[in-house]
Amino acid sequence: MDYRQVNPSRMILRDHLARDRTALANERTLLAYIRTAIALLAAGGTLLRFFWSSPLIRALGILLIAVGAATSALGAWRFRTISRRLRELTESASELEDEGGMDSRNDPTA
Repeated sequence: MDYRQVNPSRMILRDHLARDRTALANERTLLAYIRTAIALLAAGGTLLRFFWSSPLIRALGILLIAVGAATSALGAWRFRTISRRLRELTESASELEDEGGMDSRNDPTA
């Protein structure tokens, strides 16, 4: 679901908690991308360091390093995209709260 379709004034506590869970899942996914990128870079570097004389292994090492760098870039791009969407949702929700746009059923203290 596209976050731009969400009406922040209609969000209830469950929706706010879901947004927080999504932000945490986004961070975990970024860490998984980084972990994978580090493993690919390490494997490629290891192949280049210890098997430099074989052209096929050297090409594989270079390929692994390139894929590791691409994985890191993809993870960062994805994280920024999702974070930006969540931030837009959060900012529009807080603007509505400041203007008094939240009704009493959305107020957990009421």
